[in-house]
Amino acid sequence: MVAVQKALVDRLGIGRLAAVAGGSMGGMQALQWAASYPEAVSAVVALATTHRHSPQQIAFNEIARRAVMADPNWRGGDYYDGDRPADGLAVARMVGHVTYLSDRGMERKFGRRRRGRPPEAFGADFEVESYLGHQGRRFVDRFDANSLLTLTKALDYFDLAAGRGSLTAAFHATRAAFLLLSFTSDWLYPPYQSAELAGALRQAGELGRVVTGSERKGIEHEHEQQHAVRVLQEEVPVDHQRADHEQHEEQQRQHLKRAPSTGGEARVAVRHPDAQCG
Repeated sequence: MVAVQKALVDRLGIGRLAAVAGGSMGGMQALQWAASYPEAVSAVVALATTHRHSPQQIAFNEIARRAVMADPNWRGGDYYDGDRPADGLAVARMVGHVTYLSDRGMERKFGRRRRGRPPEAFGADFEVESYLGHQGRRFVDRFDANSLLTLTKALDYFDLAAGRGSLTAAFHATRAAFLLLSFTSDWLYPPYQSAELAGALRQAGELGRVVTGSERKGIEHEHEQQHAVRVLQEEVPVDHQRADHEQHEEQQRQHLKRAPSTGGEARVAVRHPDAQCG
């Protein structure tokens, strides 16, 4: 995936990226940019990610995949001319969503509150059940089941240290600044994995800053935003006047495509689609 992104950046004539940022799979890609193309990246912001999946992370993804494949409508992946495997995909999303929330977070958000209606046989009587069902249904409307199978396998196979000897060796050539963000409530990408990355960066002679928030949605909070902004301001000087001028010219031309530049820096965000695992 990153090789394709690099080919696009080269085609656009961009010599160096000011920052590469992403979470989950996007975080893996941001790390891959720094390891594979160290001369092309000035800063990396990696949120809730890891250098490789643990057995538990692979297990969560396998449950999600099995839920999809057990849906009769999956039909070996050939469902595009008929009904989609909506039930299986919804269950896969529900499994993924549970990994974003800690037991304490669920207690605070839902408790054991009921929905305020007469109980149904095997129905969604508790608010947490209703919430997960809602998340599953929303996901089905905007995501493809085969895409989930493919992306989760890509996540499971990713290993930044593979072929490099060690995780520390993967970062030997990079000179980028790193900001690693994790969340104490996150089952899927627990803080110790960001700490492993930071340790490898320090052994490689690089500075990795680790920030831990309380909940997975903590990146929306001012505290975590300030850390990200500070790293970019300190490590990636940006000519805002020039950027504003270029944006104005682009609007005047009314082109959707950016004209190739003669080099310099650009900012890119690598984001993982809203899949089961991120």
